[in-house]
Amino acid sequence: MTRRRPSPLAGRKPTKDDLARVDTTAPDGVDDVLPHDPDDRLRLLIVGVNPGLWTAAVNAPFARPGNRFWPSLHRAGLTDHQIDASLGLTLEDEEHLLNRGIGITNLTGRPTVRADQLTREELTVAGRRLVDRADELRPGAIAIAGITAYRTAFGLPKAALGPQDPATVPGWPTDVPLWVVPQPSGLNAHENIDTLAAKWRAVWEIAGKH
Repeated sequence: MTRRRPSPLAGRKPTKDDLARVDTTAPDGVDDVLPHDPDDRLRLLIVGVNPGLWTAAVNAPFARPGNRFWPSLHRAGLTDHQIDASLGLTLEDEEHLLNRGIGITNLTGRPTVRADQLTREELTVAGRRLVDRADELRPGAIAIAGITAYRTAFGLPKAALGPQDPATVPGWPTDVPLWVVPQPSGLNAHENIDTLAAKWRAVWEIAGKH
C-alpha cells in the first residue's frame, strides 16, 4: 500500500471556502489507513460510510471536530492516547494505529455534506467492493460504522446493530466476523462516548480471537 498523503492544508484549519472547494464528485476523497506491507494482517478494519467535507479537506478519517470516533476509540482502549485528526492525521498517529492492527476505510470515498446524500446504487456498489476487500485483507474483524448505510449497501432492511451473520452477505468470507457499530457523529443522539466505547471494546475482543 502507498503511504497516505498529508493534509492538503498543511496543518491549517479548513475555512468555509476550503470546505466549499471539496470535490463532491471525487470517488476517493480521503486516503485509507492500511498497512504499507500487504502481508501485514489487521486485527480490525473500521469502515466509515463516506468522508464528510472536513474529513476530505484535511485528508484524515473522522476528522470533523465534535465527532466522537476518536474519543470513544481511546476510551475503549484501542488507542493509547486520544488522536486528534481535525487538522490531519500525523504520521506518528497513523503508525500507532497500524501498530495496533487498526485499519480505516470507507464504504465509498465520495465526500458529501451528509451521508444520506449517497445514492442507493452507490452504496450497493460500495458493499460489493467491501466484500472483495474483506476477502483480500482477511482482518480479525470488520466493523461498519453506520446501520442505515449497511442496510442499504447489502439489502438488509431489518439488520440491527451488533454482530452480523456473514451468510446474509453474498460472498462474505465466513471466517471474518462482521459487526455494525453506531455512526459516531455528534448528530447521533442515541449514543455517547461511553456507549460507543463499550461497543468498540466488544468488537476489539472478538477481533483478537480471529
